[in-house]
Amino acid sequence: MTATEASVAAPAGRSNGPSVQDVLARDRVPPPSTLCQESQIDLGHEPIPVERYISSEWHTLEVERLWKRVWQVACREDDLRRVGDTYVYDVADLSFLLVRAEAGIRGYWNACLHRAMKLRAEEGWTPELRCAFHGWSWSYDGNMKRIPCKWDFPQLRREDLVLPQVQVDTWNGWVFINPDLEAAPLSDYLGSMPSHFPWDTTGRSVTARVSKLLRCNWKAAMEAFMESYHVIATHPQILTMLADASAQYDVFPAEVEGQPGWNRFNTLSGVASPHLRDFSDDRVLQALAAYYGIDLPSIEETGSARQSLAEALRAQSGKDTYSDSELLDNILYQVFPNFQPWAGVSPINYRFRPYGADPDECVMDVIFLIDTDGHEAPVPARVLGFDDDWTEAPELGLLAMVFDQDTSNLAHQQKGFKATKASGVQLAAYQESRIRHFHHELGRWVGDA
Repeated sequence: MTATEASVAAPAGRSNGPSVQDVLARDRVPPPSTLCQESQIDLGHEPIPVERYISSEWHTLEVERLWKRVWQVACREDDLRRVGDTYVYDVADLSFLLVRAEAGIRGYWNACLHRAMKLRAEEGWTPELRCAFHGWSWSYDGNMKRIPCKWDFPQLRREDLVLPQVQVDTWNGWVFINPDLEAAPLSDYLGSMPSHFPWDTTGRSVTARVSKLLRCNWKAAMEAFMESYHVIATHPQILTMLADASAQYDVFPAEVEGQPGWNRFNTLSGVASPHLRDFSDDRVLQALAAYYGIDLPSIEETGSARQSLAEALRAQSGKDTYSDSELLDNILYQVFPNFQPWAGVSPINYRFRPYGADPDECVMDVIFLIDTDGHEAPVPARVLGFDDDWTEAPELGLLAMVFDQDTSNLAHQQKGFKATKASGVQLAAYQESRIRHFHHELGRWVGDA
């Protein structure tokens, strides 16, 4: 079934009031055609087993059957500009080393073939891939260059000492790896997603890169950003300008058999939450002006608070070619299993990774991509510890406070997974359909514990 064939009318059970499509149809500058499509597939209503979040056995299966088999974002192409530039990508207890060679980007398992020392502990340029422990060295293309006291290793042949590779490919400026050399190509894995994501980010530069350690399972952290259902309780300050319960959720099936498909949501800005009954557009305009700290045209001039914000942001940014929705809305895509790029003018991208072997810990990565006059060197990552606040990363701006609200729930949720007597985690039929789609795919890849 193709994405077009999967497109359906608004699903039953959606919130009352104007839908995303109703609002987009009234926008002065219409959105790209991809944002005018909807897609839902029936994945049932079964609860999600709690063991997926807390079980060490399940974590081990994820490493073996998921992280060693799927395509996953490692870095940006700009992280590997020059021949000899390297980047270290860690996920769970796995580590991979990427290097720019003469023939392009290469990826290897990040371990010396002598006594398993990590070949590289951090990114940066190097004249060769040299183990700091005993000095064993490889060329960028993975071939052995040098073994000190080689005479003392009569059992080794040079052809047995080529660094084990991983698959490497790129999309939209992102470098993906897949440890499984037999896996289908990245183009099959992404399926129709690139055609639904027309925003070219290859020319954008990394202006912020923040990694935060969290005391929760990586899936719990990721799922907190996959729905707007939580806004009423977690972010009540933005209900005056965000149509949370009216958000559109789309699940697009795979185009190639055996691949994961993808999903997204669109939560409108400049429109009040359906939870705020009889909330006037004038009050929405006041809330928007206060939040953005800018003067907005009157509703009499533009026709709506949403349109006033769109006109102001278009004039401020100079992005005349962007639609109202691309300027305003919260449009978040997901590439299975853990990559979430925002659409339109938004600079935000998320990635979620298990941290070591503990299912109760993870890393959330936030990466900002901004249009610049030329490719700028990516900024180094800021690492925030378990007890640090997001506000300790000023480069995140106002979003830091929102992230603090989001992640403040997660350690308590992780403890709740262990305390619950329920048979599993319940999900809303529509507003949490992206989470169900993710778990449907997770179960298909990992199987039963």
